[in-house]
Amino acid sequence: MELAQLRYFVAVVEEGSFTGAGARLHVSQPGVSAQIRRLERELGQRLLDRSGRRVTPTETGEAVLSYARAALAAVEGVRRTAEEFSGLLRGRVTLGLIPGAAGAVVDGFDVVEALGNFHDEHPRVEIALSEDTSERMLAALLRGELDLAVVGLGGEPPPGISCQVLLDEPLVAAVRADDPLLAQSVNGGIPLAALRERALISLPRGTGLRGVLERACAEAGFAPRVEFEAAAPTVLVRLAARGLGVAVVPSGAESGAESGAGPRAGGGLCALRITEPALNGRVALAWRTAGPAGPAARRLLGRLRAQAPGRPAP
Repeated sequence: MELAQLRYFVAVVEEGSFTGAGARLHVSQPGVSAQIRRLERELGQRLLDRSGRRVTPTETGEAVLSYARAALAAVEGVRRTAEEFSGLLRGRVTLGLIPGAAGAVVDGFDVVEALGNFHDEHPRVEIALSEDTSERMLAALLRGELDLAVVGLGGEPPPGISCQVLLDEPLVAAVRADDPLLAQSVNGGIPLAALRERALISLPRGTGLRGVLERACAEAGFAPRVEFEAAAPTVLVRLAARGLGVAVVPSGAESGAESGAGPRAGGGLCALRITEPALNGRVALAWRTAGPAGPAARRLLGRLRAQAPGRPAP
């Protein structure tokens, strides 16, 4: 039994096809198939069900899968440990970001600048960046597919995940200066119930802000009417400026809305605090509670936590 065969087997299961596994591993599809057949002959059992459109593990394959992953993880751990003691930090760090996080600066903390400085000091470390929803990135952290992530929190972090809150801002309703909501505002705020029948503009499902909004509306006895979605708060504000609905965004995340009902903002928008209940959106640096597996990821986590503002999430 060879490690390459285990690697191919795990890749086929995760990709659901021999072609996908081959593309991921930069090996031809026939090469992957041949190695899997050799492994099955050696074990005397079929590991994969090839009858459907998607290749799936058999009962035996499911039982073997965890051991195959553990063996590959152990070999990777040996390699990373040896590199750590060599005095030259190497390896690969996978970092997930919510859309817009790379361009944001919070209390002087710039994630792009921090990554650039880390790369200057450790040029042999490969840093892989990706953008996704918070929900999917938290799941990827738990699976070990991401080392670190900057996520939006819709509630408490799931078990197994630790966070350092970077930003904790109240949510506001961004509306045009002629919107009827302005007449309902009291001291620059409106109750959440005032949004019951309104067309809303929000971040997509799976984001922390959307989770906060949906949870609060459910507790208030209604489902939010989200008619437009976009991945960046600045786009939500632009849609609201065109009269397409009420944008629910973090306070200060948009330059076109201004707090309070009185003054007209430069973009023709006003920001009304959402009250009864007050809603907050949080952005946090997240990692597995047990810590990243590799020394490079652990070093980067320590650097980011030392430089970033905020506090641990409860």
